[in-house]
Amino acid sequence: MTHDDLEFNNSHLPMDDSEQDYPERDGDGHFLPLLPLRNTILFPGLGMSVSLGRSKSIEAVRAAFQGNRMVAVAMQRRHDMEEPNLEDLYQMGTVARVTRLFRLPDGTWTANLVGRRRVRLDAVIQKEPYFIVDAVKTHYDAIDNDLEFEAILSVIKEKVSNIMSLMANEHQEAELQATSLDDRLTMLYYTASHLNTELVIKQQLLELNSPGELANRILVHLDADLKMLELRETIENKVRTEIEKQQRDYYLNQQLRTIQDELGQNPVESDLQKIRDKADNKKWPKAAADHFNRELNKLQRMNSQAPEYSVQINYLELMVDLPWESYVKDNFDLKKVQKTLDKDHYGLEDVKKRIIEHLAVLKLKGDMKAPILCLVGPPGVGKTSLGRSIANALGRGFTRMSLGGLHDESEIRGHRKTYIGAMPGRILQSLRKAGSGNPVFILDEIDKVGKDFRGDPQSALLEVLDPEQNGSFHDNYLDFDYDLSKVLFIATANSLSSIQPALLDRMEVIELNGYSLEEKIEIARQHLIPSQRTNHGLKTKDVTIKPDVLAKIIADYTRESGVRSLDRQIASVMRNIAGKVALKETYNQTLQTADLQGILGIARFSNDIYEQTNTSGVAVGLAWTSVGGDILFIEATKSRGKGRLTLTGNLGDVMKESATTALSYLKSYGEMVNLSSVNFEEQDIHVHVPEGAIPKDGPSAGITMLSAIASALTDRPIKPFLAMTGEITLRGKVLPVGGIKEKILAARRAGLREVVLCKDNRRHVEELNPKHIEGLSFHYVDTMTEVLHIAIGLP
Repeated sequence: MTHDDLEFNNSHLPMDDSEQDYPERDGDGHFLPLLPLRNTILFPGLGMSVSLGRSKSIEAVRAAFQGNRMVAVAMQRRHDMEEPNLEDLYQMGTVARVTRLFRLPDGTWTANLVGRRRVRLDAVIQKEPYFIVDAVKTHYDAIDNDLEFEAILSVIKEKVSNIMSLMANEHQEAELQATSLDDRLTMLYYTASHLNTELVIKQQLLELNSPGELANRILVHLDADLKMLELRETIENKVRTEIEKQQRDYYLNQQLRTIQDELGQNPVESDLQKIRDKADNKKWPKAAADHFNRELNKLQRMNSQAPEYSVQINYLELMVDLPWESYVKDNFDLKKVQKTLDKDHYGLEDVKKRIIEHLAVLKLKGDMKAPILCLVGPPGVGKTSLGRSIANALGRGFTRMSLGGLHDESEIRGHRKTYIGAMPGRILQSLRKAGSGNPVFILDEIDKVGKDFRGDPQSALLEVLDPEQNGSFHDNYLDFDYDLSKVLFIATANSLSSIQPALLDRMEVIELNGYSLEEKIEIARQHLIPSQRTNHGLKTKDVTIKPDVLAKIIADYTRESGVRSLDRQIASVMRNIAGKVALKETYNQTLQTADLQGILGIARFSNDIYEQTNTSGVAVGLAWTSVGGDILFIEATKSRGKGRLTLTGNLGDVMKESATTALSYLKSYGEMVNLSSVNFEEQDIHVHVPEGAIPKDGPSAGITMLSAIASALTDRPIKPFLAMTGEITLRGKVLPVGGIKEKILAARRAGLREVVLCKDNRRHVEELNPKHIEGLSFHYVDTMTEVLHIAIGLP
């Protein structure tokens, strides 16, 4: 039985079978308004208050209240149904008298109902504006053995009395009044209404015609309720015993603490003294020192056995461990810094220049807010290792935090220390490990930060990476502002597309492009080979790898913008040599290109090498990929047809649009490019990009598509050893594209000699190292007619 509803009030009236003040038809049927109930049952002889929300329910009760005050009540089979029909209700219900109907100030209606007797809902007589149903009276079976029935009632009263003895005292008097009612069925229904069971079970009790069966069923449920209450009482007694044990343990611990104090062996006081000693030698702001003293005083007033004591100890240890104003002096010998950066990393001139500029200003001014750098580039170009080199060059501490897959905002801001298992955010934890207030702090993979219901970590990083805000960074655990303005944050990312614009606006973006073949050879010679030789226990005389062998490894066994895969291939070579040295086998100490297949296996990649052809309709484009640049062959053919354009080769939407734009331009400006003799309505054009299993897309194949289609239509071959990249418009303009360095390196690698670019890309070519573009000549164009003039010689 429920523990807080067992009250008896004036609404619990005996069932009155003699009342006939509601419409009657032939037999025992009556036409009554219908009130469906959700999640509740009205038993005969009992009263209840109902809130009316549905318009039909309000109209039904109002009609009953204004008439003979009788309404049929039945429970819905599904409580979430808004407009139930008769079949959506249980067939057995109750005739109720509306004793009161009133409207509350918030506009809702409330009705007080008193159950009279059971009825069976047979049919719907009226549906609008409310339901009127044919409610047929039901009769109870005769009691076979009145003595047995009285005995069961007696047991029920005893069970109820036992239940009330286990419940709150204020309910006992009300329950005793309820069990002493004269009407036996009303007493049974009253008991059934307060059983701690499902509504479906209570509905089954309402549908029983046999008073004896009803009493037996109620007795079974009462027995279950009594056992549950007895079990709860047993659990409460165990808990009470445990609390008494804790109080006893506390008393004994206090005695132990007193004995330790007498012997001078109090570990708690020893911990406090260590914290005090650290605080006395700490250099920190006055506001932080005052806050620490308040928290320390709070700790001293705590009981060392209280759960909050260890939380407070951890909090104070964090405060004294944080490097509040402990700054490392920067190395202002700029020539030495430049030398260190050049030694650790080959190339990356833009990044090195930016660091030197920052130190120069810091040296002259004496104080400067640390910049927030964001190094963006493909994997393996040295973004993370560059941060360590910067720390070594500046003489600062170094710490790194990986953001890949981070999706909980509390990882940045920490948890409030009132929570169980609370910890500071990883920003403060990293500074605690670094031991200085101005380390080089690498935020790795900032473009791979997640976002879910636990918060948005990128938004939390705004406070960390905004120079105007990070002077007062607020960690939820520390609950005190901390100065991050002296920290040199360096974020790394592979792409800017997934970084929140507001966060990107706080950072100074420096792009790290892929390395050229010459740069990779030099990096391998200066860094990778010595490092792997040492890692594998080899000496300098054990193995020599010449530049031509390195070029072969780079070309045939790696395809990347960085050098990570190259480092793995060199490690494989070193392992092979180490095995031969350990087994004392004879081998060629100077590695040859012919030896690579036996060590690394067959070549994994074959670089596209340009092959001259006199076939018309074949153009060479330049493409940017995540592993560097590549050349792209675009083929076009014409055939008799109806002017259709067919595109194959697993092309993306952008490349399809480029082909359509190119053909539309040739149709519109045929006279300008000497194609007036071509009947486009009778020519089908088929454009194909080989290697159809590889998806291809990007806004740089426009002029290549144009040249291939024009070459096929005019039967003029494309100029030999010519590559091109650029986007087009319907007005005949050529637009600039990105990835110029990687594309030009791919053209040179493939043996091409001339490159067609938009004139706006000239500045990108001029920024390249002249050594990387030796043997290449460039054509800078503005219009598509210039492209066709260079590619197929159209006037």
